[in-house]
Amino acid sequence: MWVKHADDVDKKAVTDYGSTKTDIQWLIDKKEGLHYAMRRFTMKPGGNIGLHHHPEEHEIYVLQGEAEVFSDKEKKIVKAGDVIFVPPNEPHGYKNIGAEDFVFLCIIPILEKLGS
Repeated sequence: MWVKHADDVDKKAVTDYGSTKTDIQWLIDKKEGLHYAMRRFTMKPGGNIGLHHHPEEHEIYVLQGEAEVFSDKEKKIVKAGDVIFVPPNEPHGYKNIGAEDFVFLCIIPILEKLGS
């Protein structure tokens, strides 16, 4: 077992997919996790992550704020306490529509370790 504090994990700007005003922290990265990685995203008001997709599912828990979560077919408003599941390869994106930071945890499987 090991423990670290999230505030001690480096933040990096998300620049892919036309993203703005968004940082990512790999709280448990692909080298540390056996089967899953855990990331914390912090999106400033007005920030976004554009529409994109990945081969792995996303399991998301919203910690703070309010955002529009969208696919190529629908849009939903989410807030603190909401849980989001994004299936593999489904296009998805996020836009902070609130006045405070939108903060969420995103857990993803480490496909190369799971044999996929």
